[in-house]
Amino acid sequence: MSKGRDRTIYKRNDGKWVNKRNDSERASSVHSTQKEAIGKAKGMLKTSGGGELTVKGINGKIRSKDTIAPGNDPYPPKDTEH
Repeated sequence: MSKGRDRTIYKRNDGKWVNKRNDSERASSVHSTQKEAIGKAKGMLKTSGGGELTVKGINGKIRSKDTIAPGNDPYPPKDTEH
């Protein structure tokens, strides 16, 4: 189950990358690159006490999921991303 502070990064139809809380209707921030959106989301999660960051690729499929400290993942997966 997703907590209120968890965030998702995805690409809009106009080509902009969105950083959005999962429990919100509106975007927290909009960026021209995915890297900028991820950086902003990580910063927001760190200041709000941590949580899950889900990043979707251009095709809309989940590309990665990360727990941002000080979040607590009781069963952390072995990270295979490089």
